Amino acid sequence: MASLPASERRAFALKINRHSSADIRRHFSGVSHGSLPHHRNSYSASGSICFNIPQSYEAVEPVDLDEFLMSQLRSGDAELMQELGEFPDDDLELELVERECRTLRPSVPEEGVELDPHVRDCVQSYTQPWLVVSRRSQGYGWIAYSERTDANRVLQRQTFESDVEPDKQEQVEKSPSLPALCDDTTRTTLTCSDFNLRALQPDRRVESLLRFSSPEELDRFNQEARNSNRYGELFGLYPPIDEEDAVAIRPIPDCPKEHFGQRILVRCQTIKFEIDIEPFFATMALYDLKEKKKISENFHLDMNSDQMKGFLRAHTPNTDASTLARSAVFSISYPSPDIYLVVKIEKVLQQGEIGDCAEPYMILKESDTTKNRDKLEKLRNQAEGFCQRLGRYRMPFAFATVNIMSAINSTLERETSDTDSINGRSSMEKKGLPRRNSDRFNVMEDNYILSGFKPALTTCTLIKQEGERLSDEDLFKFLADIKRSSGQRRVKIIPGFLRLEVSPVPETVPGCLSPELIPVKPVSEKNPRAVKEVLEFPSSEVYVPHNIYRNLLYVYPLRLNLTNRLTSARNITVKIQFMSGEDPSSVMPVIFGKSSGPEFLQEVYTPVTYHNRSPDFYDEIKIQLPARLTEKHHLLFTFYHISCQQKQNQTGSVEALIGYSWLPLLNNDRLQTGQQCLPIILDKLPVNYSLHSPEKLPAQVPPVKWLENHKGLFSLELQAVSSVQAQDKHLERFFTLCHALEGKTIFPIRVGDEKISENMFEHELKLSIISLSSSGLEPLVLFLHQVLDKLFRLIMQPMVIAGQTANLAQIAFESVVSVVNSLHNSQELAKDHQGRNCLLATYLYFVFRLPDTQHEIHTTGTGGLMAHPESRYSTLTRATATTVGFMLLQSRIRSSSNPDIPAPQSPEDAEVNNILGKGLNHPGSRISTAVNISNTSQSSSTRPTNRKLFHEELALQMVVSTGVCRENVYKYAWFFFEVLVKSMSQHVSQLDKKAVSRRNRFSDRFKDDITTIVNVVTAEIGNILVKQQKELEQAEKVNISLAFFLYDLMSLMDRGFVFQLVKNYCNQMAAKSVNMSTLISMRLEFLRVLCSHEHYLNLSLFFSSPASAPASPSPSTSSQTSSLCSFQDHKIAAMFDLSQDFKQRHYLTGLLLTELSTALDMESEGGRVQQKAINATYSLLCAHDLDQRCSRPEVKAKIAALYLPLVGIIIDSINYLDFTVSDSRGGKGKSGGPEEDPDSITPINQSVALAIAGNPFNTLARNALASMASVTGKTSNMLTAETSRNLLMCFLWIIKNADQNLIQRWTVDIPSSQLSRLLELLTICISCFEYRGKQSSDKVSTQALQKSQQAKARLEEALLGGIGARGQMMKRVGGNDRTLGQRENLRWRKDLTQWRQTNDRQDKSKAELDQEAIISGNLATETNIIVLDLLEMIVQAVPLADCKDNVVGGVLKVLLHSLTCNQSTTFLSHCFSTLRALIVKFGDLLFEEEAEQCADLCQKVLHYCSSCVDSNRSQACATLYLIMRYSYSSASNFSRVKMQVTMSLASLVGKSSDIHEEYLRRSFRTILAYAEEDTEMQSTQLPSQVDELLRNLNSILSDTVKMKEFQKDPEMLMDLMYRIAKGYQTSPDLRLTWLQNMAEKHNGRKCFTESAMCLVHAAALVAEYLSMLEDHKYLPVGSVTFQNISPNVLEESAVSDDILSPDEDGVCSGRYFTENGLVGLLEQAAELFSNGGLYEAVNEVYIQITYVEPYFDDYEMKDRLTNFEKNFNLRRFMYTTPFTKSGRPRGELNEQYKRKTILTTMHAFPYIKTRINVIQKEEFDLTPIEVAIEDMQKKTRELAEATHREKPDAVMLQMVLQGSVTATVNQGPLEVAQVFLNEIPADPKLFRHHNKLRLCFKEFILRCGEAVEKNKQLITPDQKEYQQEMKKNYNKLRENLRPMLERKIPELYKPIIKPRIENRDSFKRQSLRRTQDENS
Repeated sequence: MASLPASERRAFALKINRHSSADIRRHFSGVSHGSLPHHRNSYSASGSICFNIPQSYEAVEPVDLDEFLMSQLRSGDAELMQELGEFPDDDLELELVERECRTLRPSVPEEGVELDPHVRDCVQSYTQPWLVVSRRSQGYGWIAYSERTDANRVLQRQTFESDVEPDKQEQVEKSPSLPALCDDTTRTTLTCSDFNLRALQPDRRVESLLRFSSPEELDRFNQEARNSNRYGELFGLYPPIDEEDAVAIRPIPDCPKEHFGQRILVRCQTIKFEIDIEPFFATMALYDLKEKKKISENFHLDMNSDQMKGFLRAHTPNTDASTLARSAVFSISYPSPDIYLVVKIEKVLQQGEIGDCAEPYMILKESDTTKNRDKLEKLRNQAEGFCQRLGRYRMPFAFATVNIMSAINSTLERETSDTDSINGRSSMEKKGLPRRNSDRFNVMEDNYILSGFKPALTTCTLIKQEGERLSDEDLFKFLADIKRSSGQRRVKIIPGFLRLEVSPVPETVPGCLSPELIPVKPVSEKNPRAVKEVLEFPSSEVYVPHNIYRNLLYVYPLRLNLTNRLTSARNITVKIQFMSGEDPSSVMPVIFGKSSGPEFLQEVYTPVTYHNRSPDFYDEIKIQLPARLTEKHHLLFTFYHISCQQKQNQTGSVEALIGYSWLPLLNNDRLQTGQQCLPIILDKLPVNYSLHSPEKLPAQVPPVKWLENHKGLFSLELQAVSSVQAQDKHLERFFTLCHALEGKTIFPIRVGDEKISENMFEHELKLSIISLSSSGLEPLVLFLHQVLDKLFRLIMQPMVIAGQTANLAQIAFESVVSVVNSLHNSQELAKDHQGRNCLLATYLYFVFRLPDTQHEIHTTGTGGLMAHPESRYSTLTRATATTVGFMLLQSRIRSSSNPDIPAPQSPEDAEVNNILGKGLNHPGSRISTAVNISNTSQSSSTRPTNRKLFHEELALQMVVSTGVCRENVYKYAWFFFEVLVKSMSQHVSQLDKKAVSRRNRFSDRFKDDITTIVNVVTAEIGNILVKQQKELEQAEKVNISLAFFLYDLMSLMDRGFVFQLVKNYCNQMAAKSVNMSTLISMRLEFLRVLCSHEHYLNLSLFFSSPASAPASPSPSTSSQTSSLCSFQDHKIAAMFDLSQDFKQRHYLTGLLLTELSTALDMESEGGRVQQKAINATYSLLCAHDLDQRCSRPEVKAKIAALYLPLVGIIIDSINYLDFTVSDSRGGKGKSGGPEEDPDSITPINQSVALAIAGNPFNTLARNALASMASVTGKTSNMLTAETSRNLLMCFLWIIKNADQNLIQRWTVDIPSSQLSRLLELLTICISCFEYRGKQSSDKVSTQALQKSQQAKARLEEALLGGIGARGQMMKRVGGNDRTLGQRENLRWRKDLTQWRQTNDRQDKSKAELDQEAIISGNLATETNIIVLDLLEMIVQAVPLADCKDNVVGGVLKVLLHSLTCNQSTTFLSHCFSTLRALIVKFGDLLFEEEAEQCADLCQKVLHYCSSCVDSNRSQACATLYLIMRYSYSSASNFSRVKMQVTMSLASLVGKSSDIHEEYLRRSFRTILAYAEEDTEMQSTQLPSQVDELLRNLNSILSDTVKMKEFQKDPEMLMDLMYRIAKGYQTSPDLRLTWLQNMAEKHNGRKCFTESAMCLVHAAALVAEYLSMLEDHKYLPVGSVTFQNISPNVLEESAVSDDILSPDEDGVCSGRYFTENGLVGLLEQAAELFSNGGLYEAVNEVYIQITYVEPYFDDYEMKDRLTNFEKNFNLRRFMYTTPFTKSGRPRGELNEQYKRKTILTTMHAFPYIKTRINVIQKEEFDLTPIEVAIEDMQKKTRELAEATHREKPDAVMLQMVLQGSVTATVNQGPLEVAQVFLNEIPADPKLFRHHNKLRLCFKEFILRCGEAVEKNKQLITPDQKEYQQEMKKNYNKLRENLRPMLERKIPELYKPIIKPRIENRDSFKRQSLRRTQDENS
C-alpha cells in the first residue's frame, strides 16, 4: 500500500465518485428488486488468490415477509406470533424522558430577561427532556424472567454417591468376625462360606417390579416418573459463555450528566489558638503542585463563637443559612500525590504588621489565666474596637496545608473486591472521562482511587503568613519546599491547630448546596448545617459536554504597584463591584458572599497588607454573571487607603480614596477573560466611561488625571466557568452567524471586530462552518450538542438571501463528518467496544431530534413531537429578515449538491461498475421531498407534502459525498446509520399508521439510497479485507454497525426489503476474494446482531412449522390441525435437513445455520471460527430458553422445530467433538471418531465403545481413551471441550423441547448409520456433562469459571441484544443510584438463572461452592434424563416383531456408559427402570446376541449393589434379580449370566479398595428376598439356583475382607490377589479377571512392568483357550508362544480338557476370549512396558534387607550385553554385608571382613507380582586383604573413568583425585599399603593376595599420574596453586609407596610344579579371578 501514489491509495473512495450522483441514483434504482450478479470465482486483485466458496453457502432469495404475513397467516399462527410481542406492529416508541436534575430546581437564568438566541438555545438544550427511541419488546423476556415464580425456585439437591460419606457405625455393626476366612488351607475358592446371608435384613424392595400388565404400561409408567419434577430451563443450569467478543450488544450510552471527578468531603472540626480574643475567617481551596494550578474555587468558613460574631454585628446586616457551612465537597478529576488542601486564615484588619498581631498568640496561653487575665482582657477589648471600626476589612494572618493523598492513605483500605461500592468508583471510564496518554495519568488511574477509605482526621499546624509572600507563586514555592524537605522549612509556627476530617462522599449529603447555591436532592426534612459543593477547576481538560446552565465569573486581583506614588497610601484595599450601568444605583448584588453573612453582596473589599505600597492580593471574587450581557456591564474597582489608627478627633471615614479603574465585560461582544493590567484614574469617572476600556478611553474635556501617566498599575485575572460563553472564537463566530439566520437581523452584522454585509453573509457563514474543525477540542466537546444541532438544522434549512436560495446542506454535512472524524481520532476521548465515540453515541441516543421539530418543542410548551405545519425558513433582506414560508414552498427546493454536474467516467473499479451496473430509472435532477401520500387514496398527512425530509436529505448526502468526506462517512458509518434510524423513527411516529402501509412509509428513492449505502459499505468492508489486512479491526467495526443498521431497519421498513439487503450483503461478501474463515467470521457477527432482534423468532416465521410448510417460496394456505397430522405427508427426515426451502422461509435462521454448518466443515486455525459459530447458536437458544414469552411448552416446541436442521449438523460434526471428562471447562485431551462412509452400518467407534464398556481391564484412566483409540477423524479442527459442551447443549435443548412424536418418527426414518452416530453423540453428551463433585468444583470454579464483570455484562447483552423496555431506560435516566451504570450491566442471569456465579472474587465461600455443586448436579441429572428420554423414544419406536438388534444393543451401550459416569440417584432410578424395561421387552435378544454387553451390565449393576446410597442399592438389586429371572428361560443364558455375575464380582472386589462388603451382603440378601417372594417362579429351580449363586458370591466376598486387612500393605495385598488368581486356575474367565485386577493395582502403584507382565500372562491364558476354540495358522499356539517374553508364562498352560471345555456353560465366553481381545491385551501390555521404560521398578522391588543387584556368572555376561538384557528375566541377585570377628559391622582395616550373599528366585523378574519367593541362597566371605583388593580396584577404576571421559569433568576428576592422593585422607591408599604391604606375610596362603594388592597399587599410582596430568590441562588460571599442591602430594605418595611396590615375593616367581585343581565351590577364587579379568 505504502508504495502506491495517494490517488490510488484511496482507490475505492475516489473511483466510485467519478460517477455523477444522477448515475449513481440511476444505477441503483433497481438493485432492491433483484440480487446483484455475482460470479463464483470473483475477480481478484493481481496476485491474490481466488477462494472457492461452496455452492450451499450462497444466500437464497428470501420469502417476502410482509406479503406472507398479510396473505398467508392462519389464526393459530397469529396467536403464537402475538405471544412474542406486538408483531408485525411497530415496536419502536418515541419517548420524551424528563432529564434527571440533581438539584431541587434546574439552574436557569434570572427571570424576566430577554435572552440572546444562543443563550436561549443553550438553556433549552440543558432543560428539555431527552428524546429516546425505545423498543417495546426488547429485553422483555429477560427482564421479566427474573420475576417468574419458578425462576428462583430452590433447586432440589441431587444426591451423588461421590458426595456421600458412607456411615461408619453401620460398618462396625455389620462386619462380622470371620475367623474361618483366615485359614487358607481349608477353603476352596468357589464353595462354601461360613457366613449366613439369611441372618441379614434385606433392603426395601422396588414396589412395582413385576406388577405391570404390558410393556406399554411399563413404558408409560416410566415416562411419567421421568417427567415429574423436571427443571424447565435447561440453560438456566449452565454457566454462561465467557465471550470476549459478544458482538450483539450495542451498549446504551451513559446518560449525559454533569461532570464530577472523584469526590471527597472535608469537614472543619476546629480552628484553635492558645488564646481566644478575636474572630477568625478561613478559606479552603485545592492546589495542584505539579501543574502549578489552583484546582478548586474557594470555600469560606469560620468557627467563630456567637460572642465573636457579636463583635462584627455592625458590619453584617443579615446572615444567610448557606453561609454557615463548615463542610465542603471537593471534586478531583485527576488525583495525584501533589494535591494540597490549603487553608488560609484571616482576621479583622488592625494596626500593625502580621508579626506584631501574632505576637500575643506566640507568648500567651489561655491556661495561664491568673497570670495573664488582665493582658487578655485588654487584648480582647482592643480587638473588639478594631472589629467595630474596621470590621469590613480583613488582613492575612496564618495558613495551613494538607496533602490530600497522605491524609487519605493514612487510613486507606484497598477493597480489592469492590472499590466501586461507596460512590460508584468515579473512575475515568465510569465518568466518561478520557483515558489520557501521558504517563502521569496512567500512574494516576492505577493508584489514586479516592473512595473506600475510612474517614481520616488530620491535624495541621498553623504557619504565620508573611506579608510579602501572599501570591500563588509564593504558595507553590512553599509547597515544593515541604515536598522536597518533607519536614517543615524554617517558618514561624503559631501555637494552635486546625483539625479537619476527610472522608468519602456518602450516597446522600443532607443540606448540600450546588456551586450556584441551589439545594441538591434529596432535601432533608430537618435543616442541617449547609454543606457546599466546591466547583472544580480541573488541572487538565475534561471532555464532557455541558449539561446544566452555569454562568460564573471569577475575578482574581493580583498586584497593585504604587511604589512611585508620593502619597502616604500604604494600607491599600480594592473595592470591587459589578455594574450594569454608570449610575451608582446600577450596582448588581451578584457577588457570592463569604462566611456568616449574606449569600450575595453588592461589593467586596480585598484584604489589606499593612504598610505595603505594592501589595500582592490572593482573593477570589465569585460572580454570578447575568444571562444577557450588554456593553454597559462592567467591573468597577475603587482603591482606598485605610487608616488603621484612629487619630485624635477623627470621626469621619476610615477610607481615603486613591482612585478608580474599570473593566467592560464585553469586548467586541466577547466576554473578557485572562490577565489584564489596568491604569488608575485619580478624579471622578468621566461620563460614558464604561463604553471604553480604561486603556482606550478617548480624550476628555476637561482632561482626565491618570496615576503615573496612564500606566497599567493594577493587575488582575478573570476566569469564566460558563456553559453559555463558548470562549472560542471559531465557535462564537459560528453560533453568531447561525442565529443571524433566525430573522430580526439588521445588516451589516458585527462578528468580533468585523462587520459583515449581506452580500458576504453566505460566504462568511460557510467559512465559519468550515473553520469549526479549527476550534479547540475541549470547547468543541463542551458545546458538542449545540454544534451538532445547528449543523443538522443547516442541512435542512435553505436560506433565501435577497430572493436567492443558498443551500448549505453539503457544507454542513461535510462539517458534521469532520467533527465526527476529529472526535474519533482524538486519543483523549473514550470509545465503546464497538469503536463508537462515547460522546457521539450519547448525543444520538438522548439528545438528537429532527431539526424541524426542535423549536416547536420549546415554543409550544406541550412537549409534543408533532411537526408544526408552518415552515421556519428565513429570508434575509437589507432591512430585516422575515418569514418566507410560501416562497420556499412555491420554489423547487434544490438539494444541497447539484446531482447533474457530470464527472468523468472511470471503469477502473470492477466492483463499482458492478454495483452501478443497473438500468436507468430516475432521470433528471434529484429533489428530496416527502412521499406524496395523497395518491395512496388518503391524503390525511400531518405535514405539507413538499417539505424536505431529514432522513432523505441525509441519505442523499451520504450517497453523493466525495473524497475524504466520503471515506470518513463510511469509516464512521455507525454514526450516520444511527442518525438515519432516529430520524426515520421520528418520521414514522408522525405518520398515520393506518393510512400508510409499512411498504409506503419511505419513498422508492430513499430505498434506492439505502440500498446504495448498504452495498457501498459492504464493498468497503470487502476491500479492507482483501487489500488492507492491518485494518481488519476497522472492517469488523463497520461490519457490526452495518448489522445494527439493518437490525433497526427491521423495525421501521418493509422487512422483505431489509431481507433483500441482507441477501445482497451475504452474496457481495462471498463474492470477495476473502479467506474463508474471515468471511464466515464477518458474516457470523453480522448475523448475530440481526438474530438478537427482539422479533427474531417471528421474523424467522417460527410459527409456520416446517412440518406443514409447502415446498415453494410462495407458501400455500394448507391448514394444520396438529403437529402429527402433517408428519405423514412429508418425509420427516427432510425436516432435519438445511434445505433451500427451509433457508427461504426461515431466512435468518437458515443463514445462521449455513454459517455454522460451513464453519464446522472447514479446516481452521485453532477452531476460532467454529467456536464463534457455535457460541452464536448457543446464545440464541439460551435467549429463547430464558425468554418469558417462550415459556409455554407449545411455543418452545415450535421454536425447537425451527432448529431441527441443527440436529443433523451436530450429528455430522461428531468427529470434531471433544468429550474428555477431565475438566468441566475445557480438558485438553482429544478423541475423535473415524471418518465413516455414511451408508456403511458401522458400530459405535472404538473409543466410544471403550468408554461405554467402562473397559473392565482399564488399566488407564478414562482420559487415556484418546490414546488407545486410533484417532482417525480430522483432528485439525477438533473443538475444545467447552465449545463441544456448548454445541451439545444446543442439541439437548432441541431434543428436550421439540415435539416428541416428531423426534420419534425421525429416529425410525433415519438410516442405521445415522442412528449409530446419534447413539455415539448421546454417549458423548453423557461424558461431557458428567458431574464432577463438590471437591472438583473447588478447583474448577475459581480459575475456569472465573469471569470478569464485563464479560458477563457483555454476554448478557449479547443475549439481550441491548437493553430496551421503557422501565429500564427510566431507571437509568432517572435513577438516583450512582452505581446504577455498573449494576445495569450485571443484570445477566445472576438473578435470572440458577447459575448465580460470584466469580468476581478469587476465592468463593463454602455456600457459593455448595450452590455451584447443586447447580452442576442438576445440570448433569437433567442432561442425562434428556438422553434417557431420547433412548426410550428410539427403543419404543422399534416394533417388537422386527426388532433391530443393533438398535437395542446400541441403546444398551449408551445406557451402560451412563452407568460408568458419576450419576445422581434421581437419574439412576430412571436409568435402572429403563434397563429393566429393556430386559422385560428384549431379554432373550440381549442374552443371546449381546452377551458381552450383558457381562458389562452385570458388572455395573453389581457395582451399584455395593452403593452406600440406599435407593441406588435397591434399584440395582431389583435389576440384577430381573436379569437372573429373565435369563432363566434358557439354560445356556442362565449359566452365562451366573458366570458373568461371578466374574463381575471378582473383578469388582479386586479393583476397588473401598468396596463396602456389608452393603454387598445386604444386596445379596435383598436379591434372595426377591427370589423367595417371586410367586410365579416358586415352582421352578430359580430360587435354589439363585441361592447357590449368592453363596458363591459371598465366598468371593470373604476373600475381599482379607484383602481389606492388607490395604495398607501393598506387598501382602498383591500376594493375596496372586493366591486368589491361582485358586481360579480351573476357571479361565475368573483367573483372567484377577490377572486384570492385579494389573490395575500394579498400574496404580506405577509398577508398570509388573502390570504389563500380568497382561502378558492374561494374553497367554487367552491364547491357550483360543487355540482350543479356533484353529487358525496366524493365532499363537498357546502360552508357549510368549515364553520369549518371560519363561513364567508357561504357568498359563491350560488344565486338561476333561476338567474344562471352553464354550460350554458360559466358560471362556468373555470378550477377551476373541482375537480382538487378545490383541487388545497385548497392545496394553506393550504400552505399559514402554511406560515402565522396560525395567522401571526392578532394581528397587526386592528384599527389604538391603540393596540387591543382578548377579551373573561369567558365561552369562557374554549373552547379556545391553542394558535391557542385564535387567530383564533375572533370577539371581547379590548383596554384601560388612562384619568383623568381634561382632561389630565395621573395624580397623586389618580386621574388616565382607560377606556376599547370592539369592535365586522361583520366577524370573519381572513377574506378575513384585514379591517373588527365594528358592536358593549361597554365601561366601572375603578376608580383610581381599576387601582391600576390591576397594583398590574400585578406586583405580574410578580414576581411569574420570581421566578418560569423552567430555572431561574437572570437578569430578578433582574429587576422585583428592580422595586418592591427599595425605590426610583417613584409611586412604597410603594407610592400606602400610597395613598390608609393609611386610611380606608369614602365611604363604596370603602370598598371592599380597602380590595382587601390590599390582593393584602399581596400576593405581599410574592412574593417579595420568589424572594429575589431565587436571593440568583442565584447570583455570586461578587454580595453578591448587595444581602444584596436587602434584606435590602425588609425588610424595609415589615416593612413600615406591619401597613397598618394588619388593616382590620370590616364591611366587618359581616355576609351577603341579597344577592346583580349583573346587567349583570355591567362590573366593572365582571372585578373585573375575576381578582380575576385569582389571586386565
